[in-house]
Amino acid sequence: MKEVTLLKNALKNQTPMNAARLFCLAGIIIALLKVRTVNFTQLAVAFPGKAKTKSKYRRIQRFFESVSFDYTLFAKLIVKFLGIKDKRWTLTIDRTNWKFGKLNINILTLGIAHLGAAFPILWSMLPKRGNSNTEERMELIDRFIKIFGVNKIKCITGDREFIGKKWFSYLIGKLITIRLRIKENTLVTNSRGIPVPAKTLFRFLKPGEYCLLEGKRTVLEQGLFIIGLKQPNGEYVILVANRDPKQAMEDYKKRWEIETLFGCLKTRGFNFESTHLIDTERIKKLVAILAIAFCWCHITGEWAQNQKPIRIKNMVERR
Repeated sequence: MKEVTLLKNALKNQTPMNAARLFCLAGIIIALLKVRTVNFTQLAVAFPGKAKTKSKYRRIQRFFESVSFDYTLFAKLIVKFLGIKDKRWTLTIDRTNWKFGKLNINILTLGIAHLGAAFPILWSMLPKRGNSNTEERMELIDRFIKIFGVNKIKCITGDREFIGKKWFSYLIGKLITIRLRIKENTLVTNSRGIPVPAKTLFRFLKPGEYCLLEGKRTVLEQGLFIIGLKQPNGEYVILVANRDPKQAMEDYKKRWEIETLFGCLKTRGFNFESTHLIDTERIKKLVAILAIAFCWCHITGEWAQNQKPIRIKNMVERR
């Protein structure tokens, strides 16, 4: 109960929920940390209080059925918990998706890269399988700007799904710094202004080598800097940037932090995929709860590290 009270007190000034609902929210999060699954049956076992497990299960159900979430407040709460309010942020955009029966669960997520992980700040439930479209991405960025302002964005990173003429034009028009990976066959102008597949401009690279092409090149109707890296397996990582190109590859590396997030929310952490929820609004609420739980884990771990540094096992000990 002590942990629930501590978390409840941390949340109470940030949400308009009454005391009973705050207790339920805190109780669900603490139960999540104990059982490491979103399965309601197991959450009910770890939920605080003296009531019977069946009653706890029903209380969790009612919470998802009846409580309305203000996702703007949740976004601000995550920023406050992380202590990054006065900084500019590297944003990373990606999707996580899986299938439950005939239902496609597809979540477009915008995260803040911070200390090795991406913390979900805004997300949208996509009513389909497969890639997001430009309008869905723009809606997510517009929501972010409305809450925090465009000046809080240091840059945005994204993988090869997140390209397109309209998308590039939108981001550049908002004066957002981009570090986006393009496909190897995307047409880019060479030094003579002739459009060629991007990878042909980096054929001279050896595995592990990196190159920033001289000057801006035209790609998807935009003048952009092009940066290429040849990986040991022969595949190319080719980025576009609209400013500060020498910093682009280092910034782009933070894109992988959203993969860390998805791993923590799914099989390596809270087993998000084991949810039996099929209502998209309830799944969206569950994402918010997982975001707070993930954030709470992080700040608790930082506190514990400051109290007594965690000893990292060497390779022999790990075996």
